[in-house]
Amino acid sequence: MAQAPLDRHNRPLGVLRLSLTARCNLACPYCLPDGQEPPGLLTLAERLLLVETVVDLGVHTLRLTGGEPLLHPDLEALIRALAPLRQRPKGDRRGRLRQIALTSNGTLLSLERARALRQAGLERITLSLDGADGASVARMAGLAPSAGRPTTEGPAALGPGGAELGTEDDTNNTSARGEALLARVLAAIDHARAAGFDPAAGELKLNAVITRHGNADQLLPLAALARERGLELRLIEYMDVGNRNGWDPAQVISAQEMVARIGARWPLEPLGRDCHGTASRWRYRDGGGLLAAIASISAPFCGDCNRLRITADGLAYSCLFAASGTDLRPWLRPRVDRDGLLEALGALWQQRTDRYSEERSLTITATTSGSMATPGSMANHAEMAYLGG
Repeated sequence: MAQAPLDRHNRPLGVLRLSLTARCNLACPYCLPDGQEPPGLLTLAERLLLVETVVDLGVHTLRLTGGEPLLHPDLEALIRALAPLRQRPKGDRRGRLRQIALTSNGTLLSLERARALRQAGLERITLSLDGADGASVARMAGLAPSAGRPTTEGPAALGPGGAELGTEDDTNNTSARGEALLARVLAAIDHARAAGFDPAAGELKLNAVITRHGNADQLLPLAALARERGLELRLIEYMDVGNRNGWDPAQVISAQEMVARIGARWPLEPLGRDCHGTASRWRYRDGGGLLAAIASISAPFCGDCNRLRITADGLAYSCLFAASGTDLRPWLRPRVDRDGLLEALGALWQQRTDRYSEERSLTITATTSGSMATPGSMANHAEMAYLGG
């Protein structure tokens, strides 16, 4: 096994965010993922090799993302095929994969699918819900006519067995479509719990991206919903990921403000942020569970970031905000070069200097127009970046 590398800031590699697809069946305006797959999509065998390689380099946690990963037909097969990496004994010199997690919008998570994922070996699901009423959910999911561009897997194609959310021409039923989507996500929560994903053990969580003019009024309703269902709610600041979401700093509500609003209604006590974690956490003093916040804009955590991202077409990014990635396919095609792949990924991490969010926070310049100047260039890619830890 190669020695686990450290980057230029002495940060170890620990988490791989592996995107299975660029497509999504929603068009959330803060994300706007692709409507179709890029060319050269990775195969199941190639993904398995990549995961095995990064485990050799120190990765212990795998986050399966997208787009919407439940759209990918090989999802369960991939999880099952990773079992040997999970079964390595503690202390194995090759490393060991300790956790496999999934981030999803929940619209395709039937009870049967949740059970299949659990049986395959999935240990944690994080679902996304950005509102507690139909109008807010529709607006934040891109169901409203002006909220986002249509995708190839549009709102009417959410899968069998669910309420019809309408078509692109149905512009007069936005609230009803949002209510139907809300019902599907709430059902997905129930399905995941019934399949054995225990919220009390941190195996089922709820994410919410909050924007000042989009769904700020949903903070208390979302907190109430999560408390009622025994879920940890993770509040996420609106991030400048990709260059297609029209990021406006005036739309950002800081984690401090969000937590203060909820704490004024239900008093909280802080638990802090785990080393290498993204979320700071609080406990409700009345026993109502946990609250978390991801403050990548107002309180960056670059200092101990241990995350590598690989896209659905095999580009490796050492920072979520990176403007360019390393194409790994030359070591996968036409012939597999395992040693070359290990060396390339190790070198990528050892050369890593990324601390975009910290640099942004140091150099942001507020002007009278409310615009901001940020260091470097933002990524020209998009993913469901908000849905993972």
